[in-house]
Amino acid sequence: MTQLSPRARILVIVLAVVVLSGAAAGYTVRSAKHRQQASADSGFTLADPGLYFRDTDSGRIARRPRDGDSRTAGGPSCERFYAAGGTALCLRRRPGLPPRAYAVVLDRRLREVRRIALPGIPNRARVSASGRMLSWTMFASGDSYATSAFSTRTSILDLRTGYLVKSMEQIPLTIDGRRHHAPDVNYWGVTFARDDNRFYATVSTGGRTHLVEGDMRRWSARALRANVECPSLSPDNTRIAFKKKVSRDPGRSWRLYVLDLRTLREHPLAERQSVDDQAPWLDDRTLAYGRGRDIWTVPADGSGEPRLLVPGASSPAAVS
Repeated sequence: MTQLSPRARILVIVLAVVVLSGAAAGYTVRSAKHRQQASADSGFTLADPGLYFRDTDSGRIARRPRDGDSRTAGGPSCERFYAAGGTALCLRRRPGLPPRAYAVVLDRRLREVRRIALPGIPNRARVSASGRMLSWTMFASGDSYATSAFSTRTSILDLRTGYLVKSMEQIPLTIDGRRHHAPDVNYWGVTFARDDNRFYATVSTGGRTHLVEGDMRRWSARALRANVECPSLSPDNTRIAFKKKVSRDPGRSWRLYVLDLRTLREHPLAERQSVDDQAPWLDDRTLAYGRGRDIWTVPADGSGEPRLLVPGASSPAAVS
């Protein structure tokens, strides 16, 4: 082995210190920038009604009025976002491997009130109309519903009591009138009723998906209908928007439908492209959803046609 001279060894040490110092400085700058963007600007709050969404380019939450094209930036950095009843839920990735994230609860002024460390990749976020109940879904492995190798973990948080359900998998489940036990049970896509007790979600087991109706006080869930994913309850609590599996082709897997909860009749929406989203309601007549890099909207009654609402955006939430 070649021995370095004392002078050469000193030069190597000096170069190493310079490189490490530069890396540390770069990390410090990036960390400071991340911390700065993690919080909303002082003037950006939920006080202004409109559509809130994640800006794709910046990763920060922005808003626009319901009737207008202006876009106001300045919200926190989030991977997934939802807001209602003066409460916002921001799912934020953490750097490093394995994949990790935070569920950050924000008040009306978008100030942090609680933070929960989570394993996995952010996927779905919902807040009840009152702002009391929150739910999020994380991909534990895999990164797409189009594959069969994914696993999810869905949590529910009651802000009034502070009680956190870390995983819904232990909720007593009834399918076809019988208690169901299986090691492959996965839940995702919770949506809450106005009473903050009843909720709907997707459960996957035995190679099939089902819409389940859940009861928080009784802590129970029963399957209502097969082939329903990512339910979203209408503001009047009478209908469920959902994505339905219509093809094994990953590029055309799902189509948006609406289910009448009183009759259990469903109808497709005018959007014929595959949509992998938990489409929120803008009002009782209109849905919004992410498709590609943009937010689109479509009438809930099956009429009309899809319309581009916000380019370069995702995670829409209508705040009144």
